[in-house]
Amino acid sequence: HAMDRKVGEVLLYYCYCEVKDPEKLCAWQKALCQHLHLTGKVRVASEGINGTVGGSKVATNLYIEVMLSQPLFKDILCQDDFKSSAGGAHCFPDLRVGVFKEIVPMGIDPKIVSYKETGIHLSPQEFHREVEQYLSQGSQGQGDTILLDCRNFYESKIGHFQGCLAPDIRKFSYFPSYIDENLELFKDKRVLMYCTGGIRCERGSAYLRSKAVCREVYQLKGGIHKYLEEFPDGFYRGKLFVFDDRYAICSNEDIVSACRYCGTLWDQYKLCSSQHCRQLVLTCPSCRNKGLTACCPVCQEKELKVTSRASGQTLKEECECTRRRPRVPIERLLQRMLNAGKD
Repeated sequence: HAMDRKVGEVLLYYCYCEVKDPEKLCAWQKALCQHLHLTGKVRVASEGINGTVGGSKVATNLYIEVMLSQPLFKDILCQDDFKSSAGGAHCFPDLRVGVFKEIVPMGIDPKIVSYKETGIHLSPQEFHREVEQYLSQGSQGQGDTILLDCRNFYESKIGHFQGCLAPDIRKFSYFPSYIDENLELFKDKRVLMYCTGGIRCERGSAYLRSKAVCREVYQLKGGIHKYLEEFPDGFYRGKLFVFDDRYAICSNEDIVSACRYCGTLWDQYKLCSSQHCRQLVLTCPSCRNKGLTACCPVCQEKELKVTSRASGQTLKEECECTRRRPRVPIERLLQRMLNAGKD
């Protein structure tokens, strides 16, 4: 595996543009990836394309070249729009290219909230300066700025900007209701928002702006990915969660999260050991050795009953605990109830 990692890379990119024939673009994209032996996930829609692919350096370089010369993206996409990290084809189980309604699943019709209404894009340097200023204000009363993480709780849990507000959401499609439920919070504020590669901010900032309560909405261009290239030891602490078999990439040595069983510092996710469950679990080596490998007691029980997994088949079926799992993670709810009890 160590050899593999040096050899190839994983690319992350998106491009918002008008796509007249998504099916055709999808077929072309699929053929291109197959030809270059790339694995990964690509979403195509009438509003553009969003992808993350892995392969050899030669293949990913060729891929970028072809993408930049594709007439559809010619004047919109540029070299800098591709974020790269060490990896390869082994980071994804297969290649999936499909046509969807949205290139990032916010669950709101692109015709209603369009990427064309986005916030003001800040370069990593500009964003860094803004965060620096925001942090220097300390906790003097209610500052006029909010640093908003647009990602899911399991992403922000293992890495985030210092002093950020991280919504307790399990999916980006819960982001709009999070905004709706917390509108008061954003009233007359300058909002600095960020996500992994910038794409969620494109729609998230448009949604927030459509509410017309903020003074100003800014977003980090290129996301945490580009920020870490410039500031590996900046205000982003911990790991960067990625949606492939690596789970996270590392830019500094900080560990900002804990083992769910014993509370020791730990930030390496593994899938819950119950084969029906798709939850990610933070459980440290010593707890794993004790057999604590599941996301919850239900799954731990279930796992003991289930014998060896069918040949390489991963089942997407969810366990009961997933269906019962609230939009907001239960630990936070408990914490809130405890805090409320203290007042």
